[in-house]
Amino acid sequence: MAEQKKINPMVKTLLELGPVVLFFVAYLKLKDEVFQIAGTDYAGFIVVTAAFVPLMVASTLVLWRLTGVLSKMQVLTLVMIVLFGGLSVWFNDERFFKMKPTMIYLMFGGIIGFGLLRGESYLRVVMEEMMPLQPEGWMILTRRMCAFFFALAVANEAIWRTQSTDTWVYFKTFGLTAAMFVFFMAQGKLFSAYGIEEDGASEDG
Repeated sequence: MAEQKKINPMVKTLLELGPVVLFFVAYLKLKDEVFQIAGTDYAGFIVVTAAFVPLMVASTLVLWRLTGVLSKMQVLTLVMIVLFGGLSVWFNDERFFKMKPTMIYLMFGGIIGFGLLRGESYLRVVMEEMMPLQPEGWMILTRRMCAFFFALAVANEAIWRTQSTDTWVYFKTFGLTAAMFVFFMAQGKLFSAYGIEEDGASEDG
């Protein structure tokens, strides 16, 4: 496995969240516009999606270039963005892009759920360096994360199928991010109970 290079946290955040913020801002500016390209009318949402996909690819490649590694989640997410974003543009149908979060969360939930059936925590493979936990702690967190991913998939389906595009864009940009933040904040007791202190921290203390 390639060793991850350290980069400025602000640069990393910009590369990860910048394209999403730009998508949101561009959508607000172009949502009521219609663009005629090669004789076909495209809504602002489709045009913004067409710009977002290569921007996300470029941002991820730069992040990989700077850090030397990409997690499996980052790679799978990028593949889904290219696939469903491309389908939306190709068929001029925004529904494909709205389905993307559903497919991503179902895929992640399914993968770690499969691991649970085998008595393993695939989440540990991805996140162990970020959050050292005892094996039992990883299993508990993985079960919770699996349920959480499936809940997010259901929520995304309910929002895009029953609400306006405006509502879905706000939900995707802010709601899903906030939900992830709240989920990990709610795991504080788990991290305290099953966390493993790093050797360096123990020696310094």
